[in-house]
Amino acid sequence: MLSDTEAKELLSFLTLETRPDVKGQATEYILGLTATGDGCRYLRGKPDFIRALLTLTGDLSVAIVKDCYHALINLSADETLHRVLVKDADVLPVLFRNLLDPAYVFADRICTVLTNLSRHEKTCKDVFRVLQQEQIGLAKIVEILCTEDYNKKASLHYLGPLLSNLTQLPETRQFILDRERCVVQRLLPYTQYEASTVRRGGVVGTLRNCCFDYAHHEWLLSDAVDILPFLLLPLAGPEELSEEENEGLPVDLQYLPEDKKREEDPDIRKMLIETLLLLTATKVGRQILKSKNVYPIMREFHKWEKEPQVISACEKLVQVLISDEPEAGMENLMEVDIPEDVELKFRDMDAKEEEQIEKEKKELTRAEAETNDPEAPSS
Repeated sequence: MLSDTEAKELLSFLTLETRPDVKGQATEYILGLTATGDGCRYLRGKPDFIRALLTLTGDLSVAIVKDCYHALINLSADETLHRVLVKDADVLPVLFRNLLDPAYVFADRICTVLTNLSRHEKTCKDVFRVLQQEQIGLAKIVEILCTEDYNKKASLHYLGPLLSNLTQLPETRQFILDRERCVVQRLLPYTQYEASTVRRGGVVGTLRNCCFDYAHHEWLLSDAVDILPFLLLPLAGPEELSEEENEGLPVDLQYLPEDKKREEDPDIRKMLIETLLLLTATKVGRQILKSKNVYPIMREFHKWEKEPQVISACEKLVQVLISDEPEAGMENLMEVDIPEDVELKFRDMDAKEEEQIEKEKKELTRAEAETNDPEAPSS
């Protein structure tokens, strides 16, 4: 790594006033450092370099600005640098101000940095705090997310995962579930947003996190929000259901066309099922899902699904849908105390399931490699 003298000299080149060619070489070098674990560890103790990168995001050279944002993305991907970026280098106010500019070319890179920084609860709280301090607020983030072409030079799809990360915090969930604001209703159509898996997944993750607050389940399932069709439709396929099964479904899910396709991303399918499962935590939620004929949709989905983790989530939901009601005092599944030995058993089962999935992945990769290897011995 650099000696103190070399570091001081390099830092002197990272200014707006430095000659463009010298400045370009300096930012390239820093970008190279951020691409390695050793380089990131070195910069962990050099907040001055991070502040310099932030300043240079205002440079006239597009290439230099691009390098600076790329370096910030690399640094924000390393959790051990989050406190340095947020506290020591104070990157958030500048990032948020640039994000609000509807003509800012590098807004997508800012969304990526903010998504990385909000992944873990500690710095997620900092992101939320600065969002409020800068008088931007969650309302503005939701408005930008739900405004097509807010920025004609950037897609802003990563605002979806950013919002999902922010719903780790009760304050964000409280805002989204505020019955006077209609935020949830604005987000629901994005469960079928075809233009971006990232935005779609971010919104589904947001809805799932909000469903941990079970006090709102009855409202979410009521006509005021009607969340159920938006969660079920991406999981429904073209299979023919009986007349009786169709008539019991929400109107949007009845008699679907032969070319109806399911959600293509397995992670999103799993989150949708997990959201439905959360909605069965309360007695009223279970009653509504059963009365709305969720079971036939999940039955056909189970026949179609190939991913082990998604199949497992589906089976947990189906089990709740076909089971009798829990005994008195245990109606709310989120408030039931699970005995320690049972909890350990569940953890062991989950660990074995994960192990089996990893084993299958490795075997599949090995099989593909052998198939594609022209020198592999024939059987």
